[in-house]
Amino acid sequence: MRKTEVVRPPRRRLSTFGSTSIDYYVVTDVGESISIVRDGKVMAERPRIVTPYYLLHLEGFSDSARAYLGMMAEANPHEPGIFYSYRNEPDSMNIVSDPLPVVLGNLSSRLDAADKPLSAIMQGTEDMWDLAVMMFIYELTRSAVGGNIADMRRQGLLARDASGVTESVRREIELLFAVVSEDRSRAPELVAELNRWGLYGEYEDRFLNLFRK
Repeated sequence: MRKTEVVRPPRRRLSTFGSTSIDYYVVTDVGESISIVRDGKVMAERPRIVTPYYLLHLEGFSDSARAYLGMMAEANPHEPGIFYSYRNEPDSMNIVSDPLPVVLGNLSSRLDAADKPLSAIMQGTEDMWDLAVMMFIYELTRSAVGGNIADMRRQGLLARDASGVTESVRREIELLFAVVSEDRSRAPELVAELNRWGLYGEYEDRFLNLFRK
């Protein structure tokens, strides 16, 4: 980790209301003035407003993470937070006969000249080069969260109603109802989302009315 760093971060932060695609380059030194350059994309989905209760009903968390979420849900099940989801798409690997500082400088100059604000360069170690991508994603999130929350507050998305449900959740549910009214095959998606929020009982009659003649 001490040898891993983000040399050139993106010039823009993650979008609040849409997905973001960021090109990255990881440069490693293998000795004798030889460097390896790997490139790929990090796909960031639109940041979502979630709650501890909602996260408890998502798949993919370890037992220890689920226990932590359980404690949060007991204290305040509807406390809103921001959920970030990423997908790493590695692309190619190139061997360059130049020392690491030269490769880093050339890459940075090339990206600046091409005006690519959503590109990043990382320096890592050859045996754990993917650690650089993980650290980059963490820094990307940390630098974006303040601005994302401010954007959501300006849109009123973090405001909660008497039931403790945020405006963002109400809007997403309305969008899903609109989708299902046109395409009944997506009804299970709506049911699953309502159950994750613990709101199926509130919307049950409306949901069933979609299928009544």
